[in-house]
Order: sequence, then structure tokens, then C-alpha cells
Amino acid sequence: MNRNQQLAQLEEYANEIWDLVVIGGGATGLGTALDAATRGYKVLLLERHDFAKGTSSRSTKLVHGGVRYLAQGDISLVMEALHERGLMYQNAPHLVHNQPFVIPSYKWWSGPFYTVGLKVYDLMAGKLGLGPSQSLDTDEVIAKIPNIKQEGLLGGVVYHDGQFDDSRMAINIAQTCVESGGTVLNYMQVTDLLKEDEMVCGVKVKDLLTDKSYEIRSRAVVNATGVFVDDIIQMDDSNAAKSIQPSQGVHIVLDREFLQGDAAIMIPQTDDGRVLFAVPWHGKVVVGTTDTLVNEISAEPKALKEEIDFILKTASRYLAKPPAKEDVLSIFAGLRPLAAPKDGTESTKEISRGHKVHVSLSGLVTILGGKWTTFRKMAEETVDKAAMIGGLQERKCMTAHLPIHGYVRNIDRKKAWYIYGSDQPYLQRLIEDEPELGEKLHARLPYKKVEVIWAVRYEMAQTVEDVLARRVRALFLDARAAIDMAPEVARIMAKEMDKTPEWEKRQVQEFTSLAANYLLVDY
Repeated sequence: MNRNQQLAQLEEYANEIWDLVVIGGGATGLGTALDAATRGYKVLLLERHDFAKGTSSRSTKLVHGGVRYLAQGDISLVMEALHERGLMYQNAPHLVHNQPFVIPSYKWWSGPFYTVGLKVYDLMAGKLGLGPSQSLDTDEVIAKIPNIKQEGLLGGVVYHDGQFDDSRMAINIAQTCVESGGTVLNYMQVTDLLKEDEMVCGVKVKDLLTDKSYEIRSRAVVNATGVFVDDIIQMDDSNAAKSIQPSQGVHIVLDREFLQGDAAIMIPQTDDGRVLFAVPWHGKVVVGTTDTLVNEISAEPKALKEEIDFILKTASRYLAKPPAKEDVLSIFAGLRPLAAPKDGTESTKEISRGHKVHVSLSGLVTILGGKWTTFRKMAEETVDKAAMIGGLQERKCMTAHLPIHGYVRNIDRKKAWYIYGSDQPYLQRLIEDEPELGEKLHARLPYKKVEVIWAVRYEMAQTVEDVLARRVRALFLDARAAIDMAPEVARIMAKEMDKTPEWEKRQVQEFTSLAANYLLVDY
């Protein structure tokens, strides 16, 4: 997956009509492009930042049916998500794994209550289930989570869901799309829609790295820009009503000492009715999330003081060692693209996590809402609609059992490179040719210099941020370590990409400024 090659494909078809143009390179857009490419449609995906720059790299790292939605009675959403969870687990076993979750019980009635509910959850998963839930006595809970707060602990319940690396999944989907004949480009900003007889027939786009502009004609255009869908909708109809109600979710990252053992913790009922998770991830612990309605939409949303306080306070009730602000290695916030409710309700709990495919009078196809777990199903429905709008030959969806790039079974997750799956031997070969590439970039993290080379050559990384935030996850795991790594990453990239010393210096400055927002300072 090389950007220059992808640009060459774009220019090769400059005077032809694409079957489908997809705007947005997050989970939904990438899934849509992959679905279209595997059906044999000529598809082009355009992302104005980097792939998974926004919400799709800032999730709780779960592939799940949604126990919370089951409690709310949203049975159809849970059924769909459990089915899709099973397919993701089958199609990308190098990235998705079976994660046990423990719900600790401090009230006599909660154990039986959650045991019954989770048995229903298991039954709904059917043959695609990841393992049966079961009740635990106090000693069994402590064995699974040695540093759980033991005072008042009466037992608990263990159940199974999926856990994954979200931005790595996005990159692998992009690679699979390219291997299936699709064209994908980052740093390409759609500036306007093309219309003919008042119907959308393409896009105007600017390459943000070269300042070159293009007019691209297409039989159908899909708006899959997540929380930014209204920006594209406004290009189509300046009088259109708001379609998205963004909700912010914040996570903190702690050292692994705060959650020993292999199980995650799920707190189903916090003070304000939210769900809180503490999940092992890449040798650290991700704790979150919040659910706060926001009005300002940003590519780099910032955590609010009350969100941080809520997470720390709630986690302290369940962990033997209460986490403090100085223990936070990184903090990240993401915006959920919830479909705006028609009745104007202000509660995020009332807004469905389901998705909607909307077609405007001019033929613009917009996909709203949804979540990572259901990205494939969302894409299938979107391509079905876009093919109909564009008058494309009807073709069957091919993604239900499609292996994602890197697919390999029986992966050894104790090895730092397991996320590369079948690409691991190729990284090792680069080190054999140039032993210096085997050196670590930072003592506190497992990442090596070869991963920077790999990200540039084969994963379309264009900036230091692309590498440290989304190709490797340093920024999300330890923001201070990521800042320390930036100069060396910039040096390696500048040499590989033939960039100037000025570019190198500017990249370090820009990344350091960005990463400062991932550090938890005293509010």
C-alpha cells in the first residue's frame, strides 16, 4: 500500500467514471471501500487526514455485542453485533482475540442478576460465541483479578467478548481493499460535490500534501465521515438539518500493575448509569469510558476535567491501588457519531448505537452512527444502497468470510509483533538486511526502528503522528515515551522519504505539540 502508486491509479482514471467514491477513511469508510472492491466495483476512498485519525483509533478496543444495549432492550442491535463480532474474530485472528471480562459483585443480588442476563447474551451469540459465562465465588474473582478491591467482595460473573487494536485493523482493511483492486488515499480533502442535473456525480478533491486538485466523476458517492458527515451533507444541501449528535468518550491508560491477571473488569452500573471498563491492552490498561454530549466537533477532542475525575473516582472503588492523575500514561478522547434523535432528547442513553443509511434527493448516500463491531454489516448495507443509486450491476457481498490482510491463526500474542500477523517474517527480513533496524525506539515500549520503515513503505504513513499514533500505538500507551521517540522516528522517516532537515524539525515540533494533549496535567 504505497501512496505514490495509489495516486498514479487516481490519475490513470482521471478521465473515466468511478463506480463509487467513498469519503472518509475510518472504520465505516474503509469497510465500505473494501466491500465495493471485493464485489468488483471500481472504488476510490478519500480521507482528509490519515486513516482512522478520528473516532476509529480512539475506541475502548472492544469487539462486542454490547451488554449495556441488552440491558436497554435493544435486542436487534445486540444480535447483529454478536454475529459481526464472531465474523471479525474469524476474519482477523491476528488482531481480534477472546477476552474474559469479570463483573465483580459487592451486592448479594447482583451476581445472580448478571449471571442470568449473560446466559441470554451467550445464547444470542449462538455458534459464534467466544465462551460460556459463569458465576464466580470470591476466591475465583481474586484469582482472575489479583488486585481487585476485596473489601465487601461477594463473588462475580465472568463472560467473554472480543478485544482488538482498532487503528491496526483500519490499516489492514485498507491493505485488503488495495489487494482487492480498490484505491485508497489519505490526506485528500473533498472540497465540494460535483452535480449534473441536480444529482451528485462526483467530487472535487485537494491533495493536502501537494496542493494539487482533482475533479473525480463517480456513479455514486458515499459520505462515511463519522462525526463530520454534516460537513459533506451541507455541501449537498445547505438547508439540511443536523444529522449527528456527537458524544465524547474518554479513556485513561495506566501501567499494568493496576490490573494484574489476564481478565478485564466490567462495571455495569456507575453512579450515573454508565458502563466502565478496565481492559488489558498492549501491556498497559485502558480504563473508560465516558458518554458526554458535545457541540464542538474536532479531529483532536480534549477530555474534560469532570470526565477524568469520573474515571479515576470510579476505578478507585474497584482497584486495590487507586489510580491518581500522576499514574496516567496517556489520555485520549473520541467522538461517537450518534445519529441525532428526531425528538430532540439530550440524553446519550436515549440515542441508539445502531446505524442508518440515508439517501438525499440528489443521490448522496450517507451512513450514520454505528460502531466498530458492526463496520462490515454497515458497509454491506451502504454498498447495496449505493449500487442501486448508481445503477451498478447487482453483485453479492463477499466480506462475511473474507480474511483481512495479516490473517494468520494460532498467533503468539506474547511476541511484540503479533499484530503484523503474516507480515512478521518480512519485518524480520528487513532487520537481517540492516541489523540497526532491530533496535528499540524507547526502553519503555517494544517498538523497533524497522516498524517505522514498514509503516512508510507499506502502510502509507506520511507523518510522525501517523507512525506513533496509529501504525504503532506509542502515543496512546505512553505519551511521554512517544514524545521522546519523535526525533528518531522523524530522522528515519526523513531518510526513507527523502525529506529535508526542515521537514524533520517541523514534524517533531508538530507531534510534540499534539502529544501534549495526551498528557494529564493538573487541572
